[in-house]
Amino acid sequence: MVAGLPAAAEAYKAVDDAVTFEPAVVDGTLVTRGQTVAVVSGLARSLLTGERLALNLLGRLSGIASLTRQYVDAVTGSRAGIFDTRKTTPGWRLLEKYAVRAGGGRNHRMGLFDAVLIKDNHLAFGAAGKESGSYTPAEAVTRTRATAPAGTVIEVEVDTLQQLALVLPAGPDIVLLDNMPPQMLRSAVAQRDAGFPKIELEASGGVNLSTVGEIARSGVERISVGALTHSAIALDLGLDWL
Repeated sequence: MVAGLPAAAEAYKAVDDAVTFEPAVVDGTLVTRGQTVAVVSGLARSLLTGERLALNLLGRLSGIASLTRQYVDAVTGSRAGIFDTRKTTPGWRLLEKYAVRAGGGRNHRMGLFDAVLIKDNHLAFGAAGKESGSYTPAEAVTRTRATAPAGTVIEVEVDTLQQLALVLPAGPDIVLLDNMPPQMLRSAVAQRDAGFPKIELEASGGVNLSTVGEIARSGVERISVGALTHSAIALDLGLDWL
């Protein structure tokens, strides 16, 4: 799955404006071994100067898109979308999340600024001034809803079905079901469907290509996979003279 052709073109443009970069396919195209993805022409010095940067961009982003496509294909027929995470290469987040979309996946939040995700550390640290204990997930959602700007997406992490039962009435937009096995995920979906069908459920933790299909069949709407960006293998691309 090809991704990153516009980035490779920009790399050559930065080296030499006279270089022409003509894509033979568009990002998001499935290709086969030996297929031409782009033709670049210009002075040999310029082509060789920009070669490695262009190939690094194309290889890395195409690898992410290709891995994402495998996950997307593995959940075909379910209602689950495959989402990335913030586990991205420093400086590459926009590019890597673009590559996830090219592979058919979806983007989770870009950073801490565009959605609230309440996790266990937030519950512990945020309750430093309490007389005893930490905040419950439900308490955290209520407090966040009261102070966050209107329209802010609020997601909260839970580890047990008991926590889920308590947090659903608080009205989060999304509940992250952390490291729950498929049987527990199915119970969580049934629990949600019984009274709070508009709240989306996201499965996270222990997701790989051998488990993602069964996770999707549990009925969750979202599956987040850090491996899409932190473990993708670069696609083997080369620059050959014609």
